[in-house]
Amino acid sequence: MPRVLSFLKPYRLPVVIALLLMLIELIVELWQPLLMAKIIDDGIQQQDMTVVLKWGGLMIGLSFIAFISGIINTFYAAHVGQSFGYDVRQELFKKVQSFSFANFNKFPTSSLVTRTTNDVTQVQNTVFMSLRIMLRAPLLIIGGTIMALVVNVKLALIFLASVPVLFIFLLWVMRRGWHLFQSVQKKLDTVNRVMRENLAGMRLIKAYVRKDYESNRFSTASAELRGQTTSVFRLLEITVPILLLVMNISVIAVLWYGNTGVIAGDVAVGEVVAIVNYATRITAALSVFSFIIMAFSRASASAERITDVLQTDIDVINSSDTNSSLQIRAGKVAFRNVSFQYPEKQEPVIQNISFEVNPGETVAILGATGSGKTSIVQLIPRLYDVSKGSIFIDDHDIKTMRLEHLRRSIGFVPQEVLLFTGSIKENIRWGKEDASMEEIIEAAKHAQIHETIWELPNKYETELGQKGINLSGGQKQRISIARALVRKPKMLLLDDSTSALDVHTESKLLRALKTYACTTFVITQKISTAKQADKILLIDEQGNIQEGDHKYLLTYSDLYNRIVHSQLGKEALYDAQATN
Repeated sequence: MPRVLSFLKPYRLPVVIALLLMLIELIVELWQPLLMAKIIDDGIQQQDMTVVLKWGGLMIGLSFIAFISGIINTFYAAHVGQSFGYDVRQELFKKVQSFSFANFNKFPTSSLVTRTTNDVTQVQNTVFMSLRIMLRAPLLIIGGTIMALVVNVKLALIFLASVPVLFIFLLWVMRRGWHLFQSVQKKLDTVNRVMRENLAGMRLIKAYVRKDYESNRFSTASAELRGQTTSVFRLLEITVPILLLVMNISVIAVLWYGNTGVIAGDVAVGEVVAIVNYATRITAALSVFSFIIMAFSRASASAERITDVLQTDIDVINSSDTNSSLQIRAGKVAFRNVSFQYPEKQEPVIQNISFEVNPGETVAILGATGSGKTSIVQLIPRLYDVSKGSIFIDDHDIKTMRLEHLRRSIGFVPQEVLLFTGSIKENIRWGKEDASMEEIIEAAKHAQIHETIWELPNKYETELGQKGINLSGGQKQRISIARALVRKPKMLLLDDSTSALDVHTESKLLRALKTYACTTFVITQKISTAKQADKILLIDEQGNIQEGDHKYLLTYSDLYNRIVHSQLGKEALYDAQATN
């Protein structure tokens, strides 16, 4: 909670103003029972209308001041609450943007969405309500108690005897509510996750006729959220009847003993009215505590979830010995005894691998599923950091290069293509913010997608649906490649990004890539793609690397021969060997 509340520091002045205005409202409310007692004892009982008009006019004037103070207080409280929420959301988003892939393994996407939206809203609303009514309730209880003692100690002590017991009860409810709301937010994460998966996989759900199964899965998650939330509200709702029962018994006791005191002449009628008034106000303030407990418990649970994200250590950062002048210039790559193990995994994905790639070479990476192909290309732009060993680019350890310099010189096309809602032009320009239309068209031509775009009614202004849903798999891949090419990278990483392309289109694409003179890594399962590479890195099931071009591996690698045989057939294999 303290970490999240630190975002209120820039708004200290508005907070102080809001609190002062709230205090004005509170002071007026505390004085009104005293003024009422004056009107009853000195005015009505003495039949003196001058006194009634004097103190009555003062009450009306003070009420008007409290009314104006309340309106201005609401303005400042809303300003602080909304600004606070904006700052927390911005900081959360900025933090998430700095996450490495390892950090994302810790927080599911659905949980990050909930924390950035629902959790921030809970804390934001609590800040607003704190400046508006939350602090007023405990201050009213304290102030009302003091004023009641000032009016008549004996009568005040009758109902004040129950306050400590109720206060301890409320603390217990608050503590219990905090734990329950932690569970509620986790259940909300689950509902969001199921909803997100269903929206993303709607076509697959329809194709497999899994509507009923997914409906049941959502109903189960939603029912668990409903059940947990109901349990919380049941706990909190019982506080109001208990508070009212105890305090109303206290008020009845005050009236009983007050009546005895008035008959005996020891207590004035106005004092009884004032004490009852204070007791009523304190009862109302204690009743508000049920709402306060609910809001504060939920905000406290949400604040802890927000803090978890904000205080997450980023494992991929610029090191202390970073050279800010280093940039990729030629594109020479060297892996030296590199091992890598995913967080929370027991076995390394790749172990003690070494190879070198010369500037401008095209390297095809082949291997079985899980052999570490994707891990290799993700280590180059430091999406993950190596567990052991070092990676060098242009003879410089990549850890000595600033992350932004390293990544700005790399064009990366991931295995799972992601396009953003917007036009095709905007999606390609996403790779280079200041790219001209000529550069966009050039990149699209080299990615073999220009002709397809030109046939669309709005050409490059064609709007794409979420994740490019109105395009085929091959079209999405080529737009994604154009996005990487538009930045004219020194290094291009294609993670199985040509799998949806036919052989002819892929061949033209690979030839076009040669014009960029960039070092290119292509993860592929196609021999037709590997044949066109300058070098092939073949990873076997044990994680060993065999390297060489197509002809070399045909001659010296049994594994490569088996792959060629499986894809091209026995006759093609013999023809290839005969050609060698």
